[in-house]
Amino acid sequence: MVRPVRLGAGLVACALILPVTPATAGVAERFARYDTMPVFRNSSAAEHTAAEIAAATADGRLVVYTDSPARRIGFTKVGKQLTPDGTLAMPGEPTSVDIVGRLALVAVNTSKSYTEPSGVLVVVDLATRAIVAGHDLGGQPDSIDISADGRHAAVAIENERDEKVGGGTIPQLPAGFLAIVDLVGGPAEWTTRKVELTGIAQVAPDDPEPEYVTINSRGQVAVTLQENNHIAIVDLRTGTITKHFSAGTATVHGVDTADDGKISPTGTITAAREPDAVAWLDDHTLGTADEGDYHGGSRTWTVFDAGSGEVVYSSGNELQQVAIKQGQYPDGRSGKKGVEPEGLAVATFGRDRYAFVGMERANLVAVYDVRDPRKPRFLQALPTGVGPEGVLPIPATGTLVVSAEEDSAADSVRSSLSAYRLTRTPLPLSLAQNKGTPSIVSDGIGFGALSGLSAIPGDFRDVVSVTDAAYNPTRVLTIDVLSAPARVHKELTLTKDGKPVGYDGEGIAARRGGGYWIAAEGDGKKSPNLLVEVAPNGTVTREVPLPDAVAQTATGNGFEGVTATGGGKDERVWLAVQREWKADKPGQATLARYTPATGEWAFVAYPLDAAPTGAWIGLSEVTALDDRTLLVLERDNQRGDAAKVKKVYRVDVGRVRPVPAGSEKPVVAKTLVKELIPALTAGGAATHDKPEGLAVIGIGPLRKLVGVVDNDGLDDAPGESVFLRLGWL
Repeated sequence: MVRPVRLGAGLVACALILPVTPATAGVAERFARYDTMPVFRNSSAAEHTAAEIAAATADGRLVVYTDSPARRIGFTKVGKQLTPDGTLAMPGEPTSVDIVGRLALVAVNTSKSYTEPSGVLVVVDLATRAIVAGHDLGGQPDSIDISADGRHAAVAIENERDEKVGGGTIPQLPAGFLAIVDLVGGPAEWTTRKVELTGIAQVAPDDPEPEYVTINSRGQVAVTLQENNHIAIVDLRTGTITKHFSAGTATVHGVDTADDGKISPTGTITAAREPDAVAWLDDHTLGTADEGDYHGGSRTWTVFDAGSGEVVYSSGNELQQVAIKQGQYPDGRSGKKGVEPEGLAVATFGRDRYAFVGMERANLVAVYDVRDPRKPRFLQALPTGVGPEGVLPIPATGTLVVSAEEDSAADSVRSSLSAYRLTRTPLPLSLAQNKGTPSIVSDGIGFGALSGLSAIPGDFRDVVSVTDAAYNPTRVLTIDVLSAPARVHKELTLTKDGKPVGYDGEGIAARRGGGYWIAAEGDGKKSPNLLVEVAPNGTVTREVPLPDAVAQTATGNGFEGVTATGGGKDERVWLAVQREWKADKPGQATLARYTPATGEWAFVAYPLDAAPTGAWIGLSEVTALDDRTLLVLERDNQRGDAAKVKKVYRVDVGRVRPVPAGSEKPVVAKTLVKELIPALTAGGAATHDKPEGLAVIGIGPLRKLVGVVDNDGLDDAPGESVFLRLGWL
């Protein structure tokens, strides 16, 4: 509830805790996410399904996507939200799709083996949802594109290699080629021509592996030969190669090259580009997403002069820097291909032309202004589902649809379609709470896996967070909450005995006299749960374990939050234990209280909500409202549609007397304060499973609640770093 502003000290406090709102905040023209649809809604949550490549009808109101694992295509209506609209079985694994008029052309892989590749072009009438024709493609297809005049389709016949043979190197015959389908007459009358691509690449010239195709307005098709690190340009009318050139190598400075738990962009790589997706920026320039394969991957996207093959633009380390600044850099991929640019699409919206670059491992799509195709200008980066594969601009409706292919029900990661709409209406920061993306950025400081949050006593601008075991060493991050998006602008590395130290930091409390308490989660076996005292300069001054009798009952679900009340001899430290331990009653977790002045531990029981079927319920954070009142964040372990419990409760610990270890713990009463799912899904996001930090900023009646989401460092997780503005208390 919004409280009235009082004059005097209250007015000053209010000014300190409200976001600053410029008259025209934000970018005047930007893409904003408005919906996310897990594609299992077209079937069932129990089924393994994945959206990969998508196409849209001319009016932009229907999207057709390929679903290779389920051997079908799916349909989705595009409007104020994405609506599932059925599926259609295919005779094999669909790899790509494009649409001309009322017909969808689906490239389908029907191969028996790598050495016996085959495929068909399936033609679907979208009005009747029936297959009306099929054409043998003579090999395993990958990408398809249709010319603007609707007369030709180009299909990359990859005939991909077996990665288990010879370390996945080429040559591995049979060779791939380009298929041109002449769309003359009825669908059953169409004919197919074969364009050989052998003998042109420097790498394995007898085994071209075409990956992606794109057609310009002059009837020229550009084809990437990814494993061959080559690009060919073919005239559609004659079927002849008019130009070909190597994609070359790129030397990129300022990148992270080590999977070591540190985001440290200080290295240099030189690698073959080995491009995947390709798109015409205009009729004379080509863009490529330089994903790389077994030899390369420059972590860039590149613009070539199609006439000369000359590189006229390279993104260098920009895509990595974008991912770092948005808390979505995949450090686990640093030793390989980093953010891994894979998808690329270019389209004109009104008078503006944009390029969209999908980063498969960072779960981002970077948006560029390419009105000058030789000088792309970065505009924004949009968070996606896990593994963005297809990037589909739909100018007819001012929409962008991104298909994310990763689907693992066991990890609660589901393949999805995300929709973004181009808006020219600036969104005032006061209205942007939980709707704009990104919601948190940095000044170049690597961050992610934000597992705890704390207000800083006496500071109404900043809060602090702590990184968990996804990164090493442990760092305290300072976040400016008056910025929109919130801004990570300072980092402090924890040290012990003069050396950087790593904990599984799951909670942080800033102390009244300076310094911090860190809740370090144990594993119930070798690593104990620890309350870590940290000096203002980051030095660990002591590690406080639980009493032996309690520690022996611990499981792998340990400390998840910490907060402090009082100061000096009256300081009390409260810790939240995530789930039941061995000695706990079913459905009860523990709140532990530590008194630094005496070294005494005491405990109370916390009653958990009932767990949804197939899920568990636990605590993720505790933060103090005052010296006797705590806020506790309780959640299930589910994401997306399956998420049911993400709540903040108020607990009056002044009404109970915590007891020593071994005594029967009194049970605290709890009162619901806030449901978090509306905030987590605002702006079309899927529900994250791990809201793990809460902080109360302000004083007296002028207090606001903020929060953060743990993105697990992008390992088997959506990966979006989220800062939540949860309103007045």
